[in-house]
Amino acid sequence: MKHLWKVIAVIAAAVLLGSSLFSVNMNEYAVVRQLGRVVKVENTPGLKFKMPFVQTVETISARTILYDIPESDVITRDKKSMIADNFVLWRVTDPMAYIRTLNASMPRAEERIEAAVYNALKNTISSMNQDDIIASTGEKLTGMITREANSDIGQYGIEIITSQIKILGLPSDNESAVYERMISERNNIAAGYTAGGASEAQKIRNKTDREVTVLIAEAQKKAAILRAEGEEQYMQVLQEAYNTPEKAEFYEYARSLDAMKQSLQGDNKTIILNQDSELAHILQGN
Repeated sequence: MKHLWKVIAVIAAAVLLGSSLFSVNMNEYAVVRQLGRVVKVENTPGLKFKMPFVQTVETISARTILYDIPESDVITRDKKSMIADNFVLWRVTDPMAYIRTLNASMPRAEERIEAAVYNALKNTISSMNQDDIIASTGEKLTGMITREANSDIGQYGIEIITSQIKILGLPSDNESAVYERMISERNNIAAGYTAGGASEAQKIRNKTDREVTVLIAEAQKKAAILRAEGEEQYMQVLQEAYNTPEKAEFYEYARSLDAMKQSLQGDNKTIILNQDSELAHILQGN
């Protein structure tokens, strides 16, 4: 009997100890309830204690969870219909609020997430024109939707890490028409830039032509002045050369010598002169 009681005591102790211990894993919240009421939340990994038989433990994942949201129709500010297909990465950040508002139910949490993301998507898309939305597709649009969705979902103890758009397209019935209109608009913009560039180029050419005309006119004016000044100085030299009979005779003498020098160029050194010419008189010593 003593051995039996010892065995019973060991078993009871083991059961008591087992019901008093629980473990918390990484990326996990352990919620301790007492008679259905939450008394504490453990989020550090390791072995923990609780009151046996009175307290119970349930776990809530703290990992990042992927939720694929169904496609939805949204309307842009310029009244164009678009199809949005996106997904979210979310996690529980406040387990007490998560339990209090959603009773730690993942389906209910995903319902709230879907509604928050749809409202954020609708509000964001409806505030932009279709062309602006297409131009902003990527991190900019993702950031806008994520911030808007988190403003609604935070009360549930949930954080949306990112709301990523997989597809943001056009309804199949007007997709071709929209693309053709966008191409036409881009062509019109390109034509406008081309026309503007041609106009500016013509203005530059006209300005350059005017500047060139002015420069040529100024150069011609200066050349005419210089020619006039040269002719004036030439006439003064001639006037000074002929202002007395002696100077006139010497000038004629020098000019004759220069002419004779020019005529003696090359191998032929023979000069045929009229006896009445000035050079003949000079060579004869007259």
